[in-house]
Amino acid sequence: MKQGILYIVATPIGNLADISQRAIDILSDVDLIAAEDTRHSRHLMQHYNIKTHMWAYHDHNEGVQTPILIEKLLAGENIALISDAGTPLLSDPGYRLVKAAHEASVRVSPVPGACAAIAALSASGLPTDQFHFCGFTPSKSSARLRFFEQFSRETASTVYYESSHRIEASLLDMAKVFGGDRVAVLARELSKTFETIRQASLLELSDWLAVDANQRKGEFVVIIQGQEAQQSEAAVSLEHTLRVLLEELPVKQASKLAANITGEKKNTVYKMALDIKSK
Repeated sequence: MKQGILYIVATPIGNLADISQRAIDILSDVDLIAAEDTRHSRHLMQHYNIKTHMWAYHDHNEGVQTPILIEKLLAGENIALISDAGTPLLSDPGYRLVKAAHEASVRVSPVPGACAAIAALSASGLPTDQFHFCGFTPSKSSARLRFFEQFSRETASTVYYESSHRIEASLLDMAKVFGGDRVAVLARELSKTFETIRQASLLELSDWLAVDANQRKGEFVVIIQGQEAQQSEAAVSLEHTLRVLLEELPVKQASKLAANITGEKKNTVYKMALDIKSK
């Protein structure tokens, strides 16, 4: 008997138009859609006139439902796995099912599409050659601080999901661990009517949210620039400042002013100034 296929289907994160024709076709043609929340996904199905039966599959029942769905796949049924929004398994249920499918030699096929983390990264203006997806942050401050500490020396950009009722506290905890001047990006309500993407220091973002209640609503992605990239940009800024000052001032005066402007150590600035003058 021919086995079925488990499709991992990405769905829109906000704008219903952000879904591929292939995803629509597969959702229409499979025997069953395993959905994180059938009530939530019903709006998408109605919008595209998809009549396929939906089956609730979420964190609280995946232990029971996984073997049932695997049995259906082995019997030849095709199943599409979807989450409430975006790409399944990225901070969403599905890992157990996909793992079990591989163990049962069932074919697993991804149907790419929207993903909040990738969308935010692409528009962030921060380095994207390497990044660390960290998922949702813990709910309690003490746990969040320990969680952020794991990534405090990460050289790649780090990506976090956060909810509206924790975003202010979370940004303050980030500032405590990463430093208030660390550059970050706050991406809110991506692809929706009130989409906002703002790059600033963690403390500036925190202050901005504190005075604008509207910006504290919705779903958030926070991206924090990696440690080395931050230091590298600071070095570029220091060198530029020194070069400008050295055009008008002697090395000692230029070094002293540059150190005051950038906050860098005087000895470090002085050595850089000597290197610049010697070239």
